[in-house]
Amino acid sequence: MRAPGAGPRLVSVDALRGLTVAAMVLVNNPGSWSAIYWPLRHAEWDGFTPTDMIFPFFLFIVGVSIPLALGPRLEQGGGGLAGRVVRRSLVIFVLGLLLHALPFFHLGTLRIPGVLQRIAVCYLLAALLFVLTDGGKGWRVHALVAGGLLVGYWLLVTRVAAPGQMAGDLSPDGNLAGYVDRVVFGPRHIWQVAKTYDPEGVLSTLPATATTLLGVLAGHWIRQAGPATRVVTGLAVGGAVAGGLGWLWGLSFPINKSLWTSSYALLTSGLASLVLAGFYWVIEVRGVRRWAGPLVLFGVTALPLFFLSSAMARLLLLIRVGPDHTRLHAWLFTHLFAPWVEPVNASLAYAVAYLLLWWALMWVLQRSGVRLRV
Repeated sequence: MRAPGAGPRLVSVDALRGLTVAAMVLVNNPGSWSAIYWPLRHAEWDGFTPTDMIFPFFLFIVGVSIPLALGPRLEQGGGGLAGRVVRRSLVIFVLGLLLHALPFFHLGTLRIPGVLQRIAVCYLLAALLFVLTDGGKGWRVHALVAGGLLVGYWLLVTRVAAPGQMAGDLSPDGNLAGYVDRVVFGPRHIWQVAKTYDPEGVLSTLPATATTLLGVLAGHWIRQAGPATRVVTGLAVGGAVAGGLGWLWGLSFPINKSLWTSSYALLTSGLASLVLAGFYWVIEVRGVRRWAGPLVLFGVTALPLFFLSSAMARLLLLIRVGPDHTRLHAWLFTHLFAPWVEPVNASLAYAVAYLLLWWALMWVLQRSGVRLRV
């Protein structure tokens, strides 16, 4: 998410981005979906688990990176910067569609929304707003837009009824966001596990963009706050305030990842800011960096890593081995992990091994001088 000519990278930001993408790979690739520790599962509907923090943390860091990457370019004139933002967003969106289409390209049932698609749209909207409002000078606009998106989404889903439903119905089948997804994409092009809504759908991308813009505000603060200790204090205080307000809002507007409710966006952004303050303090202020090396490796290759690891996971489900044509994923789990420990630990061991495999591949590529970027 960095433009050519951007300012120097912050190890703390790369490390936190790396932690989030590593968590994505870990929770998306258990040995068995029937044996998973509860922190590695999503909440059934309302409420949240540690897993539900991962995606908003990533979008928050996408937002933080926008002023750090694009701010120096704007200060140098910013020629063609909006075009670069659009092209990068388009590439990420197409990669998301490709990931859903692989390997058979059944376009009649292709899921159009998705994780990479949401990242692309949120980055596009937040980065273009940053560029068009003259970067660091537009932080008040960014704050107002973020607030407007959160309040506007709350009003929409609690005051406007989907046809045949009651206003304020936030159930999986009756919520307004799901109705919009079915109208815009059609029921065959949304998440088929739910069938009635998509967790990365149209309306819920509004508060997800607010999550990204709250990250942009944190990036503004990092660039302009001055002394490093002041940066840490601002991130921590802002995170505590946002998290507290999100929690309070959640008492009346439930915290819900699938709907990306405004309370959820505010709570998770606050928590992300608190964690970033911790990373910044340890790495940038105290200078304790060696531990962050593996996370930074993930952080600088985050989107290619997510795409490639997800594509490989699909391949492991398609390849069949042995006389009974067992899926390769199941064969590996059954023969290499399941015999040694109880199922839930074997499932976690498989996920950890898969993550370490991708770390090793990224390390080899880095040592070979290959730089994966999107």
